[in-house]
Amino acid sequence: MNKDLQDKWALVTGASSGFGIDFAQLLAERGCNLVLAARREQAMEELASQLRAQHQIKVFVIGIDLARTGVGAEMKAHTDALGVAIDILINNAGYGLFGEFIRQDLEKTLNMLQLNMASLTELSHVYATDMKARGGGKILLVSSIGGYQATPYYAAYSASKAYVLLFGEALNEELKKYNIAVAVLSPGITATDFLKVSGQKATAYQRSMMMKSRPVAAIGLKALFKGIPSIIPGMANKLTIFSSRFTPRHLQIKMAEKLMKN
Repeated sequence: MNKDLQDKWALVTGASSGFGIDFAQLLAERGCNLVLAARREQAMEELASQLRAQHQIKVFVIGIDLARTGVGAEMKAHTDALGVAIDILINNAGYGLFGEFIRQDLEKTLNMLQLNMASLTELSHVYATDMKARGGGKILLVSSIGGYQATPYYAAYSASKAYVLLFGEALNEELKKYNIAVAVLSPGITATDFLKVSGQKATAYQRSMMMKSRPVAAIGLKALFKGIPSIIPGMANKLTIFSSRFTPRHLQIKMAEKLMKN
């Protein structure tokens, strides 16, 4: 593996499971030093020990609840205290809630929206400002193919991912003059804990479309380093989104409802 990221530092949010672990491993293989941030500190400490031993990199762990107002400044204070300047921000933390909107706990829904949108925005603002001052950097945002269309039973989640998609694509255009690249990764259903956390049992459609998480994370990083602003991993996911362009919106929503039902 080419150690082309030696002496660089990446911050990976949501690093205790799923894509977060994959992003950390893929960056470590390229020699990148890491700051791992999530709530589950023990899981990240185990990952950090493994990565230090395997790749001779520096890894710091920050146990933190990212679903809070002000978390961007708080994270920046943490990394400043560590003496670390972040070159690559992997804005991965997020989750979904499955079910009828009015039957979901409103507090949980608002917590999800805080993490998926507001905290992601804060972190992007704080670290992009720092990257501009230092002459450049890279930011990867994790959205979803759910962000391309309204999705019944994931109404608030898919709306939050639409925000991430549009925010990231616009941000890339704004920030390129500062040598800051922004890419948005929009996965379909992937073999992570997403469904378990969301409270949904996998449908036949989801089982047929499911991708492994590491290749999806690798596609996201490849897009980020090649300057591709938006990427959908997997031919089936690409075809799904492409074909929806030719389908009336009310039919898109009905089709999504049918595919999401257990």
